[in-house]
Amino acid sequence: MGKDKSSKRSTANKRAHQSSAAQSVAPATPNWPPFRPPLPVTDLMLTSPAPGFENSIAAIHNFWPKSLCRDYVTFLKTLPLTTTPGHPKRGEAVRQNDRYQVDDPAFSQKLWIETGLKDALRNDSVRHLWRGDVIGLNQNIRIYRYSPNQFFDCHYDDSQLVTLPSTTEPSGTVSGKTTWTLLLYLTSSAEGCIGGETVFYPHDRKSEKEAIVIAPETGMLLLHKHGDDCLLHEGREVKAGEKWILRSDLVIPK
Repeated sequence: MGKDKSSKRSTANKRAHQSSAAQSVAPATPNWPPFRPPLPVTDLMLTSPAPGFENSIAAIHNFWPKSLCRDYVTFLKTLPLTTTPGHPKRGEAVRQNDRYQVDDPAFSQKLWIETGLKDALRNDSVRHLWRGDVIGLNQNIRIYRYSPNQFFDCHYDDSQLVTLPSTTEPSGTVSGKTTWTLLLYLTSSAEGCIGGETVFYPHDRKSEKEAIVIAPETGMLLLHKHGDDCLLHEGREVKAGEKWILRSDLVIPK
């Protein structure tokens, strides 16, 4: 039987703030650093960091080399990050971090194609996971920085309706919906980030005994299902250093 998430999503402090709908998007696209060395640097292999939850959580280790992550963190520090509101709206999860977001179709396409991600996710062995053929990434690119004492309380990620550029459709665009969250970790304990684990709770309640804890790993790509089948999850408090994340979403045809 499918889970009914409608009641959960009306519960206070369990909804993620949907950035594309509720926050202004930066007007200018950044001059992102080039992918050096050319990607992928190794064969991309999708693994499950949570045995038993292969259909909900997946990861690609060493998706980006540490040198590229370091270059991006240096660059991202120059962007005009804004601090999230201290008092979220009713029904939104408490989040304390600094963030930046921009609609950038060119960069999302670059991230999709030039990293090898497109080929990895369309492999016959894993394509059943995404609830459809992935046609690209959400062009709404989000950057998160978590400093000491900052965190993201328990929440669910909602699916979004989006429009992507298309070279085959007469309109030049294709309608799609997001199905999985994409998180690219740019720092970890190797760079002095202590804490900041992403934690999933399988039974829609916060239980440390059932917690699936995934520590930040520099260059790791973490994917998790969202929408009706999203697991309750949180970003634990950062104790020291900074946790930097690049966020997008997988998109399938609507």
